[in-house]
Amino acid sequence: MTQSTLSVGIAELERLLRAVLVERSSRSVRFTGLGEEVVARARDVVRAAEDLCAVAEGAREPLVGPLRLAAIPTVAPFLLPRLLTDLATTWPRLRLFVREMLTGTACEALARGTVDCVLLALPTECGDVDTVEVAIDRLMLAMPAGEVASLDAIDPARLLLLEDGHCLRNHALAACSLGAPTADAPLVASTLHTVVGLVDAGLGVTLLPEMAVAAGLLNGTRVSAHPLDEPAAERRIALAWRTDHPREAEFRLLGERVRAVAQA
Repeated sequence: MTQSTLSVGIAELERLLRAVLVERSSRSVRFTGLGEEVVARARDVVRAAEDLCAVAEGAREPLVGPLRLAAIPTVAPFLLPRLLTDLATTWPRLRLFVREMLTGTACEALARGTVDCVLLALPTECGDVDTVEVAIDRLMLAMPAGEVASLDAIDPARLLLLEDGHCLRNHALAACSLGAPTADAPLVASTLHTVVGLVDAGLGVTLLPEMAVAAGLLNGTRVSAHPLDEPAAERRIALAWRTDHPREAEFRLLGERVRAVAQA
């Protein structure tokens, strides 16, 4: 849609509603208070229309047609390659649209209806959702070659973490019984590959998901990873969807398949 077409559409809507929805100036365009409410209600209308189509499609045959799946960055690269290959064979008429998103962004998209389901790690706060657990992912202590340490002996100053927004950061802090580090921490990474590179350089230690280690994250490095016996040193991988979604039965079926792939 072009800018001019969008502007004409908004102006027509304002004429029909006999209300100003957008404040316009030479420098900015923003919604009025009423405009924000109309947008929120419009999202509900669009979501309801999509749900109606989903009910009709699911009644004919499960997991057919489009499905929008989000996955968090600490799960996506280690599970999706195997999962997508499997799903293409299991449900060849399923058209997946996959997006990698941080947990908060994915949960917001789930609430807005712009994604249908999310592969994430629990515990985490994701609003009003239902879930099916697909795997228990243990956390492993990763350290430079030759270094010996235990979880209770970790120097908090040497614990390397992902940046804020990654739920794995919170899981690692919980496993170590640590509070959130200060905002000016000297080393913070946005990907697990960067974290591993920093550990490989001898700059600290970290906690890694077992699924990432099993997928070869440490290949080509001198980093060693060791299982932990701490009860808190794990995260639960789950498929989540909006509560009362009309495709709940399909999502549970999909979750069972994800579990089979994750545990294979």
